[in-house]
Amino acid sequence: MKRLSFVIPVFNSEKTIGTLCEKLIAYFSSEFSLEIVLVNDASTDNSDAVCRQLQAGHNDIISYIRLSKNFGEHNAVMAGLNHVSGDYCVTIDDDLQNPPEEVGKLIYEIQKGYDVVYSYYENPQMSFFRRIGSRFNDKMANILLKKPADLYLSSFKVMNGFLAREIIKYTGPDPYIDGIILRVTSNIGRVKVEHRGRVYARSGYTFGKLVSLWGNMAVSFSLYPIRALGILGFIMMIVGCYSILESVVRLWTPLKNPSDYEFLVDVTAFYRGIQLFAIGVVGEYIGRIYMSIKRDPQFIIREILPSKTCADSYMSDHVGRNERRRCTGPRGADPK
Repeated sequence: MKRLSFVIPVFNSEKTIGTLCEKLIAYFSSEFSLEIVLVNDASTDNSDAVCRQLQAGHNDIISYIRLSKNFGEHNAVMAGLNHVSGDYCVTIDDDLQNPPEEVGKLIYEIQKGYDVVYSYYENPQMSFFRRIGSRFNDKMANILLKKPADLYLSSFKVMNGFLAREIIKYTGPDPYIDGIILRVTSNIGRVKVEHRGRVYARSGYTFGKLVSLWGNMAVSFSLYPIRALGILGFIMMIVGCYSILESVVRLWTPLKNPSDYEFLVDVTAFYRGIQLFAIGVVGEYIGRIYMSIKRDPQFIIREILPSKTCADSYMSDHVGRNERRRCTGPRGADPK
């Protein structure tokens, strides 16, 4: 029997996470050896208590990870991926916008031999703001990550065990899961699924988080910004040469020239703007390098409640180092 893992980042989903887990267990526990990893990304509602009840009620299937603070969705998913052992691993949001029964379409498609299968929506149920942000993110990924134009980078996807193991090799403090996937493989499938409207809570993706995501994509997973600056610098050098040549020519013609003060102000303002922009982008790269060097953590786990299967594996004499890490976390603390 194949082992199927689910990684579910949990944030303020006390009203939906229980329904999601119960449906996943009902639909897939008879066909697969099931594993569900809930990662609580510092929810402020009653999600912690609900997740504990779910883990206690299904302790042979569900593991519960509680992070020490809010690290963001991609970091929470990385925490979950470090604790799965399935032949296939599904990442799915906690808000029921992706119906659990649609997972079957992803599983069917990945069994054709893909490393990862993304979902896409014919009629996405998003706010106007989210639609605009999603489209901008898609266009940015086409350019910066060389993403295929027909591929939608959905958080609802399934990957095989090989890809899951490759993803967790990335140890930078700002993981972008889709950027890592596109670095690892081009063996990518896609399947259309239903997308439902949000019932209870509003989306956790604020404008600030979307901007941070775009910046992370541009700086951490691409050299295009700094290359664009190089091209811009070359263009400005040509423009500067033309301006000097034009000034020399005007010295020998009766054309009315601007005053020295006006010319100096215009040139200084323009070039200072370019310099400041360049310093900002280069500073962003240096900042990322600094954060990597000082080894800021992707996530910090405050507590783990492993499933019985994972705990039993830990106690087995045949468990390897990687399996121990999945069950206990990156620091190797004993399972509770």
